[in-house]
Amino acid sequence: MIRLHLCTISFRHHLISLPELAAWAASSGFDGIELWGAHARHLLEHSGHAAEAMRRQGLIIPMISDYLPLEGPETHALTHTRQLCRLAHHWGATKVRTFAGHRPSAELSGAERTELARRLRGLTECVAQEGLTPVVEIHPNTLADDLQATLALLEAVDHPALGVNFDVLHVWEAGIDPLSALRELAPWVRHFHLKNIARRDQLGVFAPANVYSPAGSREGMVPVLEGACDYGPIIDWLAKRSDATPMDVSLEWFGPDCWRVLSQDLRRLRARLSPQLDQAALACSL
Repeated sequence: MIRLHLCTISFRHHLISLPELAAWAASSGFDGIELWGAHARHLLEHSGHAAEAMRRQGLIIPMISDYLPLEGPETHALTHTRQLCRLAHHWGATKVRTFAGHRPSAELSGAERTELARRLRGLTECVAQEGLTPVVEIHPNTLADDLQATLALLEAVDHPALGVNFDVLHVWEAGIDPLSALRELAPWVRHFHLKNIARRDQLGVFAPANVYSPAGSREGMVPVLEGACDYGPIIDWLAKRSDATPMDVSLEWFGPDCWRVLSQDLRRLRARLSPQLDQAALACSL
């Protein structure tokens, strides 16, 4: 079973309420909404019964996407992590996402890698004690910025609760065939992020400083099935998986015209993931 979600980070510069977004997501056919950590915190003050209302609409919140502190005082990191776990419980999320620091793996010394892994293990244990699943995202300029670095980090942390958020484009950005990487990381993969780019030389638009800026460039951002990264093999892998455990997939759109692009991507992916559907449904969405 594959569950498809939208991300609130897609609407980071929009003036829209969560109930409005949830109503649209439900009517469009999404299974749930992945909450950005910043949104989860601010919405908590005004959400009232929003989480329960979303569940009544058939929506889930599979994951809170945040950034656990792997540097600085450990007491601060543990406090932040416990607060994040409380947020996850409030919203009914079962997973919390983090990055593995903010420096490229190639720039880190052996001692620095060991220390980051030790800190991540401690926070992983904290999250696991709350009955939640921590997932580390494959992302540039982190200790999980390519396949080998991610495998080494998982081995160093050595905790059964730690999973991977498999960001297909970032794996491809590292010069690795996504399907080959997925086959190696499959035992740890708990979530997918899907996005795409028109050309490899435009990948810089996904740099956090650009993406989070309202004035940032969006040039090159394209729907999932239209870009330079070929999603065909990944979609085929997802469609053929026999594991009864649901797999969560989030459409991480950062560009303009969110409503149109996300609804179109959802229809196309549903058609590709369900071969038994009438192929005319796919043709109509193209």
